[in-house]
Amino acid sequence: MCLAIPAKVISVEGASALVTIEDVEYKASLLLLTDVQPGDYIMLHAGFAIEKVDAAEAEETLRLLNELNQFTLD
Repeated sequence: MCLAIPAKVISVEGASALVTIEDVEYKASLLLLTDVQPGDYIMLHAGFAIEKVDAAEAEETLRLLNELNQFTLD
């Protein structure tokens, strides 16, 4: 199964961006998207930004992922 995670863009330099997911910073390739700006939210998959999403959708997705993380498969 593949999973993309919402990330907030902190800065853009050429075809890459510095993004954050819950206070952890990552480098993301922007080769698959155009017009990404600091403050945007992107879906990050395997180091690539694959889609821009609005802030509300990104925050709801992160909330749901955190909620799922509360459960275990005992």
